[in-house]
Amino acid sequence: MLAGMGTVFVFLTVLVIAMTLMSRLIARFQPVPGASGPTDEEIAAITAAIARHRTK
Repeated sequence: MLAGMGTVFVFLTVLVIAMTLMSRLIARFQPVPGASGPTDEEIAAITAAIARHRTK
């Protein structure tokens, strides 16, 4: 039982490390599009949608 739990723990630890490294690599070489923030038109559309939803 200890060997099985140890194996799972090691596997999950390696998996978390690998996912973190891949995430950092992707963020470094391919920046997220639209990361500069929403435009004024997008903010206006979101505000209008929220206002319409609340009036229902």
